[in-house]
Amino acid sequence: MTQQITVQGTVAEGYEAVREEFAAFVAGERDDYEGQLCAYVHGRRVVDLWAGPDAGGDSLYGVFSSTKGAAHLVVALLVQDGTLELDRRVTYYWPEFGVEGKGALTLREVLAHRAGLVGTDAGFSTAELADDRALAERLADQRPFWRPGAAFGYHALVIGALAGEVVRRATGRTLQELYEERVRAPYGLDFHLGLPACHEPRFRTTLPMLATPEQQAVLDAQPTGPHTLTAIAYNLHAAEPTDLALLPNDPAVRAGGPASVGGVASARGLAGMYAAVISEVDEQAPLLKEDTIAEFGQPHSVGHDLVARTHKSFGIGFQATADTWHPFLGAGTIGHSGAAGSQAFADPRAGLAYGYTRRRCAFPGGAAPENDRLAGAVHRAASAG
Repeated sequence: MTQQITVQGTVAEGYEAVREEFAAFVAGERDDYEGQLCAYVHGRRVVDLWAGPDAGGDSLYGVFSSTKGAAHLVVALLVQDGTLELDRRVTYYWPEFGVEGKGALTLREVLAHRAGLVGTDAGFSTAELADDRALAERLADQRPFWRPGAAFGYHALVIGALAGEVVRRATGRTLQELYEERVRAPYGLDFHLGLPACHEPRFRTTLPMLATPEQQAVLDAQPTGPHTLTAIAYNLHAAEPTDLALLPNDPAVRAGGPASVGGVASARGLAGMYAAVISEVDEQAPLLKEDTIAEFGQPHSVGHDLVARTHKSFGIGFQATADTWHPFLGAGTIGHSGAAGSQAFADPRAGLAYGYTRRRCAFPGGAAPENDRLAGAVHRAASAG
């Protein structure tokens, strides 16, 4: 580290400790660190901070699997409307899906990562990963990798395409179109599923992880042979193995906005979306009713994840964030983290919405470790207020 990184932005009265915690974290980071932190409490923005030599509050970053939160918000809205029913078989909406033993799968089981359909035998091209309809067409013919419903495993690159195809069959619209119409545009959110060309200058290229020798030894010790479930789920067995860290740097991925990993956002956009889910924002009623939030946030798949090979907890699409990441959060917290280190969630019991982004991928992947101290600081301040 050769220079001190200055934290910029504002916090509301009572949230000064959040700024101090963010500054203390940044002081120990590399001098190329870039990141943003934003939070709302009961619909009011109380934290809006960023740091990095060229970062701004409106810089945009690839948020990888934090995208899944936006995708499953669309599904939740359609369930709330009565357009989709969680306990209907997927084949009711998408008849071609029913081959190879998948005919009995319900939408609820698919969204809870229980389908066993984490990829395909041959893998995907990068062009296919940028196109949810192409992914869905391939997945419809694929035999599951475990008996559907018998276990769960993270459908890392495909869950958004599966959900999106059901949405398209039920509504005639793409998931991305509905997200734009019902969520992003009404609130002016800087969280895009399909980045318009006019916003490209604000995109900050994702930087790959720089692991210490000790961290690299941990990564090298993980069993990720080409035919494991983990390799299949992350497309490492394909003719063109996927370098996950580089996906958002592909203009086709940014433009297509695939609903599993293709979102581009600022922390303001992440937190703003979750604020709109649980709170009145800009004199608009919360997007989801309390019973909808409760159903989607209730744990559905808890225990050993066959892909991640560790303990995980999923609601319907959303991560059960209090169980998986931050145990100090309220029961029923919904959200999703992303591979570079982003984190976003809504804690309806505290009225808290949180968003964090970073440019360089953090070890070991998923929600960056600093989220625990940053989200903890925000939660303590919100609880004290």
